Amino acid sequence: MKCKEIIEILEKEYNPSFAESWDNVGLLAGDREREVKKVFLALDVTDETLKAAIAFGADMMITHHPLIFSGMKRVVAEDFIGRRIIGLIGNHISYYAMHTNFDILGMADLSADILKLTDREVLEVTFEEGERREGIGRIGSLPCKMTLKDCALFVKEQFELPHVTVYGSLDTEVERAAVCTGSGKSLMKDVMEKKAQVYITGDVDYHTAIDAVAQGVCIIDAGHYGTEYIFMEYMRRKLAKKLPELEVSKMEVRHPCAVL
Repeated sequence: MKCKEIIEILEKEYNPSFAESWDNVGLLAGDREREVKKVFLALDVTDETLKAAIAFGADMMITHHPLIFSGMKRVVAEDFIGRRIIGLIGNHISYYAMHTNFDILGMADLSADILKLTDREVLEVTFEEGERREGIGRIGSLPCKMTLKDCALFVKEQFELPHVTVYGSLDTEVERAAVCTGSGKSLMKDVMEKKAQVYITGDVDYHTAIDAVAQGVCIIDAGHYGTEYIFMEYMRRKLAKKLPELEVSKMEVRHPCAVL
């Protein structure tokens, strides 16, 4: 298949128009006309994931987070982003990113499915047309009422994580839960307004967390990578179903930090 044909199929389901205005999604490097036989999936383009894509013989690399966010005046090997762009182009790998458009049209429900949330609704609405609402995050009911400690262990098990960070009394009973993958502290107002008892997200700083607890919301910080690496397996299955003629591989799960 040509790169542009794969892009057309992806964008039919995850339209770039749903991405946030500050975001940078779509084909960020490469040739739309290039033939693609092998696709490699990763959360980010790093030196490590690029090396794995090259070893796989990828013609196309798809990530969740964009390698290029802001304008660049030069692409040189001395700069780590420039070095990766040169690596992609030098190895004839077309590079495509699907970030907040996937957050809204894929990741939000995927994370809610993993947590088995019922009676769910959009946490932060970014698109509304008639009865259709789309947006970042989800809020709903956990499978049953549980203590914060049990909820944290449930999150850890469901996302297959080495650790989570918990704010709030471990004996607190929770049932109404909000989830936003990645960095979700900017949605705290929505979490409060929709009366979540526990919020599962990543990248929560100390003051945001203790202020949330003071206002009645417990926090489970499952990490940015920890809540979003699910993109890789989800997209691998999606491509295998929609485009079985492609050979698709993904980066192995490697959490970027360790707790000692």
